[in-house]
Amino acid sequence: MQHLIVFFSLFFLNSCHTDTDMNADTSSQKKLLEAVQKNQLALVKEALKNGSSVHIADQDGKSLLLIATQNNALDMAKLLLSYQADVNQQDHIKDSPFLYAGATGNLELVKLYLLHGARFDVFNRYHGTALIPSCERGHLEVVNVLANTKGFPIDHVNRLGWTALMEAVILGDGSQKYSNIVRTLIDAGCNIHIADHEKITPIQHARNKGYSAIVQLLEQAATW
Repeated sequence: MQHLIVFFSLFFLNSCHTDTDMNADTSSQKKLLEAVQKNQLALVKEALKNGSSVHIADQDGKSLLLIATQNNALDMAKLLLSYQADVNQQDHIKDSPFLYAGATGNLELVKLYLLHGARFDVFNRYHGTALIPSCERGHLEVVNVLANTKGFPIDHVNRLGWTALMEAVILGDGSQKYSNIVRTLIDAGCNIHIADHEKITPIQHARNKGYSAIVQLLEQAATW
């Protein structure tokens, strides 16, 4: 009987200890997430130095590095990368630091993430690359970097059936900015003949929209 009492006493104490540890871990993770959100570099550095994981995520699956990326916090991103943060870690809607930086035209972070293991086979919720939304939104500098990065899938087709070139034509406004993006993609060697799910090519879409400058660029490229 005495042995049973001792056993259950130890079991109870161990259970309490485990619960306390779990609560402490949850609390420390919450504080770290808040510190990154508030761009408190010193607090984040101290936490990571003391063994906190750089790979934790919030309730939406956003990693520390994705939070820093969304806040355009370059120094925070550099700090997290120094502790091996993953530029490809995706949240619940498949955003990753690299994909988000590309989509929002954050040139500095795109370059930084390319140097820290950005993968080109990790896709967003539309099964697209970082380049495709960058073309849609007119981020010429980022388009130039990604389109000319060795091994980048410039002709990747997303779930809508669109390449980066197609996205620039269909969702752009035909202005000089989008003409420059089309020229950049052509110069980088994109395939101008890839049609969408309806078998309509980029040049046909450009003609239908009356984007004469883009039509001219695509016609010239077709004769090369």
